[in-house]
Amino acid sequence: MRSTITGTARMTTAHKLSAAGLTAAAGAAALAFAVTPGQAAETPSIAVKPVAWTTTDLGAHDHTAQQSDTAAAKAKTQAKAATDAADAKKKADAAAKAKADKARAEKQAASRSEARTPVKPAAPAKPAPAKPAAPAAPVKKAYADNLDGWIKESLDILKSKNIPASYEGIKRNVMRESTGNPRAINDWDINAANGVPSKGLLQIIDPTFKAYHVEGTSWDPYDPVANITASCNYAADKYGSMDNVNSAY
Repeated sequence: MRSTITGTARMTTAHKLSAAGLTAAAGAAALAFAVTPGQAAETPSIAVKPVAWTTTDLGAHDHTAQQSDTAAAKAKTQAKAATDAADAKKKADAAAKAKADKARAEKQAASRSEARTPVKPAAPAKPAPAKPAAPAAPVKKAYADNLDGWIKESLDILKSKNIPASYEGIKRNVMRESTGNPRAINDWDINAANGVPSKGLLQIIDPTFKAYHVEGTSWDPYDPVANITASCNYAADKYGSMDNVNSAY
């Protein structure tokens, strides 16, 4: 068991602080006593010893101050970093906006340039080589189905064959021979007696019709156009033309 603390024993920090507190209290009491009304002006003064700070106390104080300085420096560094980051972001945003504005302006300029560029007319397509046109089929001429039409059609055929005849000469002989009846037949003259009666508009017998038949007409002696054409071909051969015939031929 430890013996009683002697006067030479070392005081702890707590003891020192307690003693300092007592000393400070005593000093305060002395001051209060000195200024109390009715008291003598001269009051014995009490000497107050300064508080003694140990090395340990100073070290703790320095450590606290150092921590405070470190925290302040760290806060300052963080604040500067935040400010720098904000500035960098502003610069990046400004650069991105400037780039976007430039791209938009270039696009608009290109669009206006295209609008002002005159459109070149398309080159005319080269026409395909023209194929030789097939010869058009001759249009068949229309004729009336009567004596007038039969004579005109026969005249066109005779002309193409270079056989002479006229409308007046043909009609005159037709009216004398058959009065314009394409189915007329003579069954009483010598030809009829010989078995080859005269037939048709110009009363031609079958052997003569066949001998003077004109190509392109019917082989029927009762066909009016074929009958006129064969008869005119015969008259041209024997009399020079149907125009020269004025009686039985």
